[in-house]
Amino acid sequence: MSETETQSRIDVEEHGMDRDGAKTSINRRLFVQLQVFTGCTDTDAVAKAVESAGIDAAVYLDVSDPRGVGLLTMSEQPEHFVKEVRPLVNRGPFKELAFRPEFTMLGRTYASGYEPNVEDWLLQKPRRSALNPDWPWAVWYPLRRQGAFNALPAKDQTSILREHGGIGRLYGEQDLAHDIRLACHGMDTNDNDFVIGLIGKELHPLSHLVQTMRKTRQTSEFMEHMGPFFIGHALWQSPSP
Repeated sequence: MSETETQSRIDVEEHGMDRDGAKTSINRRLFVQLQVFTGCTDTDAVAKAVESAGIDAAVYLDVSDPRGVGLLTMSEQPEHFVKEVRPLVNRGPFKELAFRPEFTMLGRTYASGYEPNVEDWLLQKPRRSALNPDWPWAVWYPLRRQGAFNALPAKDQTSILREHGGIGRLYGEQDLAHDIRLACHGMDTNDNDFVIGLIGKELHPLSHLVQTMRKTRQTSEFMEHMGPFFIGHALWQSPSP
């Protein structure tokens, strides 16, 4: 390969770093989608339909809508959402429900370049969090940063993200809240940048984490938009890996 070809090669892999500081790479990631419906009077039928589909999924009861349900699905293959999930929500109990497209969120896991086990980070950790029966509460929302953030020097971006990430780790270490971070560039109807899932055993710490994050430089100075927020309590979850 010539020098010109090397310089022009687009790198679409996800990168981590092992404990010895060596770079690791993988060209795999997990796609995660949330769809929300209303008009549901038989939640057990919905849960049974999803269970019968044999997919990685969670069914949420919508806290803000007495007849609302949320369907969280995930797969490494984006075709899964049109070949498996789409037929599922067009038959059986889902066929009688009203779809709420304003709450649809689709994103992909990504690595920052420092994860020691990048494969687990991208593929298994999000599944363990979303499908953990001990963590039934979930807050899902999209966000978009201001363009000015992308114009900052790399060291300033790193400092801002480190502050944000450090807070999240503290909540996770104390089993208060566990986050699922997804990139959604070019996959979101409203041109958002990321989808965030906050998962935990109680709702209050998830709300508390959002409140605490409002004080960070990223949110207070460089956040253009957040939401809508979907708040759900798991009715059914497929087995956690």
